[in-house]
Amino acid sequence: MGLMWRDLRLLAGDIGLIAAKDLRIEWRARTTLGQVLPFALLVLVLFGFALNANRPTLELATPGLLWMTVLFATVVAVQRSVAVESIDGAGRMLLLSGMAPAAAFGGKALAVAVQLLAVVAVLLPGVVLLYGAEIESLPLAVVASLAATAGLAAAGSLLGAVVAGVRAHQTVLPILLLPVVAPVLIAATRAFEDALGKAAVNGWSWVGLLAGFTVVNVALGAVAYGPLMEEA
Repeated sequence: MGLMWRDLRLLAGDIGLIAAKDLRIEWRARTTLGQVLPFALLVLVLFGFALNANRPTLELATPGLLWMTVLFATVVAVQRSVAVESIDGAGRMLLLSGMAPAAAFGGKALAVAVQLLAVVAVLLPGVVLLYGAEIESLPLAVVASLAATAGLAAAGSLLGAVVAGVRAHQTVLPILLLPVVAPVLIAATRAFEDALGKAAVNGWSWVGLLAGFTVVNVALGAVAYGPLMEEA
């Protein structure tokens, strides 16, 4: 038992190191802050103008619009993550250092999830201010955001490893990612419809689906990340 806890602590420490490294790189590059957030806010403003005359339609579309914007942020964040690991074979060197592939995958996914949470943290107040949306269940909105961003980050990081060795990975990644994360978009949208009081659905049951999707993708990533990066 003591050995198992020691291994878990080492794994958690390595995950934290990788996540911190990626977040430092992102902070210096400002990819998410400088590109994704302005685009996301512009999308909210444009849809607000386009559908302002039809307020009920705008309110109903708010949850789906929010999560489609987060999906765009996922593509950008994962592409950036793949690019970082592709420089001078950094990803392969990381595995050769003796770090567990599961830790490398966990760190990459955690860094992407943090970036996506930052996007949600900006978009959610944005839809409240611009669209007049009301958050009727803040706990549901928070938990759904955590589960959805974790699922998107895990699936995106796994597929990022799949396309890492492909020259046109920036084109291939969105094609692979969109069908895979469709359940996340549907579940997150439905959960937010409940959180914003836009539909009579049980948002917590959709959060359960998000959690299950995340667990499956984390498990797949932990097992497959090493072999995928060796082939990249």
